[in-house]
Amino acid sequence: MGSDTKDSSALLPSSKRRNVLMAGAALAGASALGFPTFVFGQVDKIKIGHLTPLTGFLGALGEYAVMGIRMAAEEINAAGGVMGRQLDVMSEDSVNPQVASSKAQRMIERDNVVLLMGEINSASALTISQVAARNKKLFLSIGARSDALRGKDCNRYTFHVDIPVTVMVNAVGQALVRDNMVKDKKIYSLTADYLFGHDLSRQAKKFFAANGGNQIGDELVATDVTDFSPYLLKIRQAKPDLVATNLAGNQVTNFVKQYAEFGLPYPVVGFNLNTADAWAAGEGNLGGIWPTVWHHDLQTPGSKAFVAAFTKKYNKVPENHAWIEYVSLKILAQAMNATKSTDTEKLIAYFESEAQFDILKARKAYFRSWDHQLMQEAFPFTVKPKGQAKGKYDFLKFGEAVPAANQPLELLAPTKAESLCKM
Repeated sequence: MGSDTKDSSALLPSSKRRNVLMAGAALAGASALGFPTFVFGQVDKIKIGHLTPLTGFLGALGEYAVMGIRMAAEEINAAGGVMGRQLDVMSEDSVNPQVASSKAQRMIERDNVVLLMGEINSASALTISQVAARNKKLFLSIGARSDALRGKDCNRYTFHVDIPVTVMVNAVGQALVRDNMVKDKKIYSLTADYLFGHDLSRQAKKFFAANGGNQIGDELVATDVTDFSPYLLKIRQAKPDLVATNLAGNQVTNFVKQYAEFGLPYPVVGFNLNTADAWAAGEGNLGGIWPTVWHHDLQTPGSKAFVAAFTKKYNKVPENHAWIEYVSLKILAQAMNATKSTDTEKLIAYFESEAQFDILKARKAYFRSWDHQLMQEAFPFTVKPKGQAKGKYDFLKFGEAVPAANQPLELLAPTKAESLCKM
């Protein structure tokens, strides 16, 4: 620059010029002493990119996910944050796998998030995990359940919180075998036509074959289907002993309502059902045996406190996706505080150490080091006899936790020998 260029502060009135020069000297001094160069002691927030479906067939679940993670962030921040820094969780609609991928990349590049969290749709979780791996950023996959994500599509930057397909099938399968509903029985299935549904169908067929069941049909159902009458007519013609659903989101709600209207006599069993979809189906429409990862009736002190706080804040009881997002952010905060870092490599090392986490259940949970799956209890549930429900959220009847208290948490999960995961 030319020597005739003047310092812009010289153009200010003398009092303001003095303040500017003093501020500049203070900032220079702070830099010289090695302090961060953010201005006047304002600690920068820890930015976290959160993606979850807020529209489409999983949108109702995503709404609960946002409520759960928002409540956890508010509690953590009110208690002083993480390492003295506030959490800034940026929640957006993941929409579909392509949009989820582009939003994840944008959050890393433009928004400077330290890591990614969220998702329910397994196909979208896959694209986000690929973005995370390319950018070497941690992705905490919270609500996606596909076995493939933990198997052939696993990567060292992704950790999985929700129970996988294999656990869901085995949790329900134990009850089916106990009640003599598989061996020598004719089974007709409906399957959601995307990654998660295909995984669920594959594992269900494997289970039925291993236990003497006879699969006589398996219909693929597009995720936007709302009219199930063509499928119900096929079920009526097939006359199965058991109808098994590998559906997802509001597909389950629509199917069980229309199944009840058709008055078909064949028992229904499901390998996937979130409590929000069960509530939407309504008492009198839902029957059979189903799996879940958590329920608001769980009588642990932590779970009861969470349910009370959530209900007070939102004037409704929490669904399982609200719970899992809530505990996932608490898991992440524990890892950051323990490592005193937001660095992906340090967080991976902490999770792989199989550190234990309080997830408001009777037993603490931990991530397996070799496939990054959170080991935790699951629950089978049925429906209370008509007239016993105390309200619209009360008609589900939950069984004992599986695995049982005296069994290892890995009992129902895929084994290392069965897994295709290679980090």
